[in-house]
Amino acid sequence: MKRLYISSLALFFVFVFTLPVFAFESIFGGEWNTRAYLQKDFTGDDSGALDLQMVDTQTRLFYTAKFSEDFKFINKFEMDAIWGGNDDKTDYGDIGADGVVVEVKNSYLDFNLGDVNTKLGVQNMKIARGFMFSDDAAAALVTYKVNKQLEIPFYWIKAREGYSSNVGPMSHKNDYDVDIYGIYPRIKMDALTVRPMFFWATSNDASWFGNTSSSGMRNFGAADFEDFNVYYLGADVDFKVGSSLLWFTGLYEFGTIESLSGGEDYDLGGYLVALGAKTNVSDMVDIHGQAFYAAGDDDAGDTDIDAWVAPIGKGATYKWAEIMGRGKILDNQWSNGSSGDEPSNILAVNLGTTVTPVEKLALTADIWWAQLAEDNGNGDKDLGTEIDLWANYKIMDNLYLDVLASYLFAGAATTDWDYSNNVPRDAKEKNPYEIGTQLSIAF
Repeated sequence: MKRLYISSLALFFVFVFTLPVFAFESIFGGEWNTRAYLQKDFTGDDSGALDLQMVDTQTRLFYTAKFSEDFKFINKFEMDAIWGGNDDKTDYGDIGADGVVVEVKNSYLDFNLGDVNTKLGVQNMKIARGFMFSDDAAAALVTYKVNKQLEIPFYWIKAREGYSSNVGPMSHKNDYDVDIYGIYPRIKMDALTVRPMFFWATSNDASWFGNTSSSGMRNFGAADFEDFNVYYLGADVDFKVGSSLLWFTGLYEFGTIESLSGGEDYDLGGYLVALGAKTNVSDMVDIHGQAFYAAGDDDAGDTDIDAWVAPIGKGATYKWAEIMGRGKILDNQWSNGSSGDEPSNILAVNLGTTVTPVEKLALTADIWWAQLAEDNGNGDKDLGTEIDLWANYKIMDNLYLDVLASYLFAGAATTDWDYSNNVPRDAKEKNPYEIGTQLSIAF
């Protein structure tokens, strides 16, 4: 299988490079970074269970076949290595290096037919700034460009193909399909941009998919979900005046999910609101801030799901604080009690500034405060106050160095509750912190 995979990839590149040069334009690009970092006491206690000191490298290579201004074929490949990693060929960071680890991240067509643009294949999409969806997925995205002020995108995201499920005989495999449909127009009115949205997530039997998702719906008994029809209403609003930007996102979900076991149906009513602002005080200094509230479930014992959760609990990616919010650079984990980059049952507030003392150097300082929207099982809410310090230096064109340090003054909701076993704990409290650096290029 590995030989077949490598041979297929080699044949693809041979095909690309041997086609007549007049047939299309080949465009290459990519990203590369190497990170070294230490993460300590993310459990909020002295267990050391999440302590990590690691160096890793990520490479992304982009290839586009441009046939014309209206027709492109886009591919993105990814390779990840942990230095000193596995020796089973799934990682090329170990001694010997030759791991079989080339991943296909994106592969899709992008073409225009008149005023209609279509992106078809495995691609990246962002909806509601990532609060609802920001990930790669197999999808069709068709956008009707009415004029410069209005465009109307239509989404079909295939979240799960039931035929590929491997649980028992599953005689009615189409029932296990999970699909997300939606419309997400962009309306521009001078300084104001408004994006209303309506999405529908549906499945005849979501039990298998929901039970294996990493978070979200799984926490609300998803193994018992059968007929799944959930609707999402909301809007993004951006208002730019001079050097200042104000933004807002509001989301509401509703619908009913039938119980697979024949019990009482589940009713959804979660919501999320977020707002932010950024202004340039001078050419060297900006001030920025944001706040968001993602509703929690007020009664775990009933079948009303009042918490905000993304469609099927999968695909949302909104990175905020470096420790509590699975930050933008050291993004492999987050602190105990927080919902990380899939905000749910949380209130977070931020104030920060970025200073550019010289042309190539940017210094950023952020303060984050967060608490649970609903008490945990110990009656606690406070997640804590986090300080993030970040320096970005442009060494030369396309080559950047980042250095960051973060410290969380942990609250009781971080330190006093074991969320894995859903019990209080008596271990010694610890404040999480991390330090790290990254060297990166983009081309």
